[in-house]
Amino acid sequence: MAPWTPADIPDLTGTTAIVTGANSGIGLPTARELARHGARVVVAARSADKGEAAVAEIRRAVPGADVRYGALDLADQSSIRRFADTVDKVDLLINNAGIGLIPRQVTKDGWELQFATNHLGHFALTGLLLPRLLAAPHARVVTVSSDAHSMGRLDFDDLALERGYGRMSAYGRSKLANLLFTLELQRRADSAGVRLISVATHPGATATRFVKLGPLQPSCACSCSRPTPAPPPPCTPPPLRTSPAASSSAPG
Repeated sequence: MAPWTPADIPDLTGTTAIVTGANSGIGLPTARELARHGARVVVAARSADKGEAAVAEIRRAVPGADVRYGALDLADQSSIRRFADTVDKVDLLINNAGIGLIPRQVTKDGWELQFATNHLGHFALTGLLLPRLLAAPHARVVTVSSDAHSMGRLDFDDLALERGYGRMSAYGRSKLANLLFTLELQRRADSAGVRLISVATHPGATATRFVKLGPLQPSCACSCSRPTPAPPPPCTPPPLRTSPAASSSAPG
């Protein structure tokens, strides 16, 4: 079987895609290839300068590309809400942005920064965009996780990691949360009978600025091979709703 390449992407004309962290790393080529195949692409990033530079780069590579920048700081719940208010249509949401392997920091909302950016921000964004995703004929949510999830443990009594912090374990915890979120979103979609696909991906070790800034070498940055810890017992949240009222229950 021939390996997959971007040439295998189908015609995406009429599709709107949002890619978080599309100003650099794997997010930039992802946004570029989606645009190359006809999608209307939103480059969602915190820095306006870097976001607009990415838009310009995509337009140089793909003349006539329908691409724009959207201001989004995933560590700031108010920024997430402002961004979501600018979205009128979305078929494909790629939760790609992430940080890792940094000293402990706390967001203005009181959350540990890695968990807030990598998981809570994308959780909130997906929830706020859910009514528009459910309005799409073939909605898909792709969340970029990592093999490092095997190093994560979720302590629901200490989600801010006030009682203990390790750079890699905190990163692994956020990636574990990504996977649990992905699985639960698909479970709820199936239960509600709505046409939405929720999947996660592990990109492997990539030569991006994320790895270069971290203390690990690219060859071992994603070499976690310990068994995945058992997830916490399932909860019984309300099901997905397809009516406009669903927006009132989006996570904040």
